[in-house]
Order: sequence, then C-alpha cells, then structure tokens
Amino acid sequence: MKTMLLGLCWRVSALCLLLACAVVCQLATTIAPSPSTPDANCTSVNSSDCGACSPGTRSNNDTESCFCCPSGFCVNASDCILCASGFYQPQGGQLACLPCPHGLYTNTTGSVICQPCQPGYFTNDTASVSCTPCEKGHFASEQNASRCELCPKGTFCNTSLCTHCTTCPEGQEALEVGSVQCSLCSPGMYKGHGDGQCKDCLDGEYQVNWGGDHCDVCPVDHYCPSPDIGPIRCPEDAFCPAGTMEPSYCMETFLRKYGNNCRLAPLSILIIVVCAVVIFLVVIYIVRRQKQMSEMRRVLGSTPKSPLLHSIKSSSSAYGITNDTEPMYAGW
Repeated sequence: MKTMLLGLCWRVSALCLLLACAVVCQLATTIAPSPSTPDANCTSVNSSDCGACSPGTRSNNDTESCFCCPSGFCVNASDCILCASGFYQPQGGQLACLPCPHGLYTNTTGSVICQPCQPGYFTNDTASVSCTPCEKGHFASEQNASRCELCPKGTFCNTSLCTHCTTCPEGQEALEVGSVQCSLCSPGMYKGHGDGQCKDCLDGEYQVNWGGDHCDVCPVDHYCPSPDIGPIRCPEDAFCPAGTMEPSYCMETFLRKYGNNCRLAPLSILIIVVCAVVIFLVVIYIVRRQKQMSEMRRVLGSTPKSPLLHSIKSSSSAYGITNDTEPMYAGW
C-alpha cells in the first residue's frame, strides 16, 4: 500500500512540473512568424512554432500569436505606441514614426498623415506640431509653404496671414520689398492706373498735392516754372500759351504785344520805311549812273580819231619852238 502511494505522488509531481513549464513558456514566448510573414504593412502573423516575435510585431497573449502594429503606431521592445505629435506613420508594422517634412504638421498623436500648412502659414522645421503665420510684408499663396515670400515692390501687406500682397492704389507707391504700407507721391509727381511707382510730371505740367494720380497742364495765360508749383499769372506784356514753363516776351524796341501776337512797333515801322526809301534811292542812283557810263562809252566809241599835227618848219623860233619839235596830237 505504501509503495502505491509513493508512485502516485511521483506522477502528480511530474504532472505539476509539466503544467508549470507550459505556463512559463507561454509567458516568455509567443508563436514566431512563419517564413511567409507579410510585408511591413501587415496586419497579423500566424505560426505554429514557438519563438520571439520579429521586429515590427508584438505578441498577443490571448491568441498566442504575433501581430503588426497598425498605422499611426510604432513598435518598441514590448508594445505598440502611438506616434507623437509632429510625427506620423502611414504603414503598419514599422519600428519608428516619421517626422512631418517642411510645410506639413500634425498636432495629434497616432497620425497616419501630416496636414499641409494653409495659405498664409508656413513651417520650415521638421516634426512641426503647428504652422507659423506669415508676418506683415510677407505672404504665402500656396499650401505646404516652408517660408513666406517678401511682398514685391509696388505692393504691400499690412496684416499677418497674407495669402497675397495688395498693389498700392493710385497716387501711392512702395519702393522697397516687404512693405507694410504705401507712401504718397510727392508734389510734382503722380502715379496713375497701371503705374508701378510715382513719376515726375512733364514740362509744362503741375501737381501741387501729395498722392496725385495725374498731372494738370498749365493753363493759358499762366506759366508753371516747376511741376510742384501751381500756375502763375502771365505778365501783361508776355505770352503764356498752355503748357508754358516761363513767359515769352516780344522784342521791347521793335515789337509790341497785341492780343496773342507780337506786332511791329511804330518806331520799327518808321525805321523800315526809311530804310526802304534809302535803298530805293540808292538803287535809282546806281541804275542812272550805269546808264550814263554806258552812254559815254557809246559816244566815245563812235567819234573818229584826229590825225597827227606835224610841226611847221619855220625859220623863226617864235615862242622858243624849234623846227625839231616833236609832233603832237590834236583833239580830245
């Protein structure tokens, strides 16, 4: 009887030992993936072999199998953990989460994708949990902006979150990039529709106000010496047609202003008449003199020449003339 009890005790002890080993094995190991383990985007791994779970999977004690962490999770040594804010993981069974790239962000845990920064916002960091608003004078017109652009010349942005810059209105300009406001055109300058910046008024035009969008032509009977000076009344003895920069005067001695024209002064008329008479008389004199000279040459040309007068030989030497005196011409 004693021998039978001893054998039964040994059998019970062996059975307890086997049960304890089975429990320890289940707690320490799980079913290892089979050679046909799915790719990284797996959902579960089944096998009939006992072993450690492969990277990217974790054990499930209830099903005695390994399974992949879902999207938005990563695997540490013992469990699946949610991706932190600023990180994402679009695939399951991954060992690490990915940081959101430039222009993208996520402010929640377990993100599968990152959200794009909206127009007017940017982020130039990775793993961003939020986007930064564009400052004044800057803009971002597209999503996923990694930086904000400066407003170009001629435009401005006076608030944050600008998606585009506004063109300066007529009469105003922005000479620098990144302007937050426009400045008025100075007197003597203007900026009309479609102009990028203020321009100088043309000669004979004026603009005396700040922020002018056009220049005016200097009116008749006025002159405008500078584009930033208003019209000045023309002097009584001067001419000032439209667009005049300075008065025009007639010659004081010879001309006089009559209406909108210069006319000869009485003295000028007298001088002209006298000069004309003198010139006429000179011409008459020259003509008559030429006629007289021509008549004289004609008369001289038609008269015959006189013969030589020979001296008469005489025995007397009256008046001291000898017979050897040379002959002389008579006549003209």
